[in-house]
Amino acid sequence: MLVLITYDVNTEDAGGKRRLRKVAKQCVNYGQRVQNSVFECSLNPAQCASVKHLLLQLIDPDKDSLRFYYLGDRYKGKVEHYGAHPTYDAEGPLIV
Repeated sequence: MLVLITYDVNTEDAGGKRRLRKVAKQCVNYGQRVQNSVFECSLNPAQCASVKHLLLQLIDPDKDSLRFYYLGDRYKGKVEHYGAHPTYDAEGPLIV
């Protein structure tokens, strides 16, 4: 299923900057960055639970925000993209 993960980490102090780096690093492990704090992730239910657990351990719920948008398996008709940075097929072949 396609899951959109978005976050807003308060970086007014050094702890916030560390949290921001850690959250971004975990999101990169699970998906593709499509905007600064937005990731498209193609996940199975176990991966989704795992990344959610990891991210909830990293943020400060009093200062930060974390959102998960569950677009499911039939997401292709629900996503429109315009402008720079062309979209990618999360389920397509990966060429290294």
